[in-house]
Order: sequence, then structure tokens, then C-alpha cells
Amino acid sequence: MPVVEVNMWEGRSAEQKEKLIKSITKAFGEIGVAPEHLTIIIHDVPKTNWGMRGQQASKTGS
Repeated sequence: MPVVEVNMWEGRSAEQKEKLIKSITKAFGEIGVAPEHLTIIIHDVPKTNWGMRGQQASKTGS
């Protein structure tokens, strides 16, 4: 049973997350993984908790 974890900055809507889940499920279906055998976990990470280029993402302008 594959588990897909997605780490991304917070702020996306429920509809966007639903679309992402459906897209990931479709991609795994194309390689033979049935939806009932797939788990997807989305982690919404605040930019203050994400470091890149030596500083918080909230301070990089990204």
C-alpha cells in the first residue's frame, strides 16, 4: 500500500487539494495501483517553518 506525502506551503484551497489528490490517484492508477490501496497525506507547512537558502521561506519573497 503506497503512501504519498506532499509537503507544501499552506494556503491552498480545499478544491486545489482535492484536485491534487485526484491527480496523484490517477497517476498511480496508470502504474497499476488501485485507489483503495493508496494513501495520500498533505502537510500544509507555514512558510515560517520552511527554510531555504539559509533563511525562512517567509522572508525570501517566494
